[in-house]
Amino acid sequence: MSSVSSPGQHAVILFAHGARDPQWAEPFRRIREQVSLQRPGVRVELAFLELMAPDLSQCVHELAQGGVRQMTLVPLFMAQGGHLKKDLPPMVRELENAHPGLRIHVTPAIGESAALLSAIASWVVQQSS
Repeated sequence: MSSVSSPGQHAVILFAHGARDPQWAEPFRRIREQVSLQRPGVRVELAFLELMAPDLSQCVHELAQGGVRQMTLVPLFMAQGGHLKKDLPPMVRELENAHPGLRIHVTPAIGESAALLSAIASWVVQQSS
């Protein structure tokens, strides 16, 4: 993520799996709001793999139509499972091919973060005390 991007030229897409229950997405919406507050001038969007809208294709298309040329895709998944290893790379290639000049940087799954895993472990310890 570059802090020298022109305003409106960079976006962060938080990418979650999706679920049938609309309340399932609430924590991800709160994360989106917090990231937006910490990154003024950067569009922060939420997209889903399935079952919820917008899906990744729709989200990327709308951002690209709005002039965004650099996107950081942050998978809000606990691990690099099949969806991230097999499904996501061809999706990203198709989206970049469909929007010439677009660059999508995919980060590791959020569950790969040592800080996040430590925070979860601390929460578990507090809950079990």
